[in-house]
Amino acid sequence: MAYRIGIVGVTGAVGQELLALMAKRNFPVEELRPLASARSAGSKISYGGKEWTVQEAKPEAFEGLDCVIFSAGGSVSLALAPEAVKRGVIVIDNSSAFRMDPKVPLVVPEINADALDNHHGIIANPNCSTAIALMGLFPLHKAFGLKRFFASTYQAVSGTGAEAMRELDTQVRAWVKGEPSPAKVYPHTIAFNLIPHVDSFLEDGYTKEEMKMLNEGRKIMNLPSLKVTTTCVRVPVFRAHSIAISAEFEKPVDVAVARQAIAAFPGAEVCDDTAKKIYPMPLDYAGKEKCGVGRIRKDTLFDNGLSLWVSGDQLWKGAALNAIQIAEALHARGRLARKN
Repeated sequence: MAYRIGIVGVTGAVGQELLALMAKRNFPVEELRPLASARSAGSKISYGGKEWTVQEAKPEAFEGLDCVIFSAGGSVSLALAPEAVKRGVIVIDNSSAFRMDPKVPLVVPEINADALDNHHGIIANPNCSTAIALMGLFPLHKAFGLKRFFASTYQAVSGTGAEAMRELDTQVRAWVKGEPSPAKVYPHTIAFNLIPHVDSFLEDGYTKEEMKMLNEGRKIMNLPSLKVTTTCVRVPVFRAHSIAISAEFEKPVDVAVARQAIAAFPGAEVCDDTAKKIYPMPLDYAGKEKCGVGRIRKDTLFDNGLSLWVSGDQLWKGAALNAIQIAEALHARGRLARKN
């Protein structure tokens, strides 16, 4: 069965990746309805050997669709996702708008695809850093029982969007020429710098991005008592996030067993041979479906602890790929059928 699919934010960075991945994975599309702001309406999108006209994202644009993927920010999702649901459309939302709503499943298909059986029209995609971190942590949780973890993220500018990627490129070129290039997207220059600030600060000193790792990790893995502390850092990398993790488990850990668990997990691969200087790096995991896990070793702080390093494509597993995998899982369950 082929489906009538809408993409809100189709002209953005994640929207473009959605198109590429749907084609790459041969997702069954009968009709593509590209949706964006009024400014982009009327432009053309090529997909499946056809040209499709971009329409303005507004309530009536969802009529007749089976599924719509939102990648245009939380305010757009809050305003329009319920309108799509009213019209019988399943919504897969890439923003943070509905992630912590108890009525909305927050899904990473390799971990909790069963949650899709209880949706009420909206399904949330997790934050990019959360999804990538869990590709390393969840198989270890299944093997040893996760109690808590510390994480430091190294987040590529792709997490902010196409404008941030252009800013990094511009600043690097200006630096080479000895010319100034003021920061516009970020509060400080990102080229050749690290900014320990992703998303807005909360009263307790953490950022919203840092709290997502805790709250979303608990929900996805169904671990309400999980303890997490995170520091999120923006780094001068174009694409693919990396995360350093130290985790404590209920059971005694074994590095060989840990490697086997990760190797058997569909969302990850072991990339870990320090004798040959092999470990996951952003350049190697940009444009890859699986996340790489390496530097796996016993942690020197925890009695039952492991330290590891995970790299994964923020635009893929952290956003577009996970959304398509949700649609594929719904299709496999017979839950993506059109509403007539």
